[in-house]
Amino acid sequence: MKNKKSFLLFLICIIAITTIVKFICAPKLALSGFSTIIAVSLFAGLRIRNMKMSFLFPLLALFCSDLLIQVLYKVGWFPFAGFYSGQVINYILLLVLVLIGLALRKAKTPGIVLSILAGPLVYFLLSNFQVWLYDTTLYTRDTAGLMDCYIAGLPFLKNSLIATLLFVPAFLFLYKGLMKEKVIFQMEKN
Repeated sequence: MKNKKSFLLFLICIIAITTIVKFICAPKLALSGFSTIIAVSLFAGLRIRNMKMSFLFPLLALFCSDLLIQVLYKVGWFPFAGFYSGQVINYILLLVLVLIGLALRKAKTPGIVLSILAGPLVYFLLSNFQVWLYDTTLYTRDTAGLMDCYIAGLPFLKNSLIATLLFVPAFLFLYKGLMKEKVIFQMEKN
């Protein structure tokens, strides 16, 4: 029972951290892309043993964070809504990131490092592709338009990489502390 309470406390901490980071960073263009959610998704794949929960965890964290932001928006304390059209794609992309974590889970420290690099890059490539594909007003429907879309997104990629580099290890250590589990940062063979 203690583990369930610890896990719930961990989830609440992740939701709070995600919401606070979003509240501080999202309204500032220079900080766009600096978010915990890629790290949450990778963490879930890397560390949560229950397969259903590893996919549900980041969705729940993002949904609760978006709900809190929506409330703050409604009362006038945040500049934009927590829920918006096209948001479902972001939720789907999080599931792809969980798969990256799952695929690299057994690689221990190298898997963690590779996921920190691969996660933001995959998210960047897929999310900007969908922007190019569905937003017919910003970019031309050719290779040049797609490249323009990717170039415009490079600052988001940089911030995503930095945030993921900071938050994946932080979440692993927080999880270790709350769940009393061993976090593996060493080269091991299974």
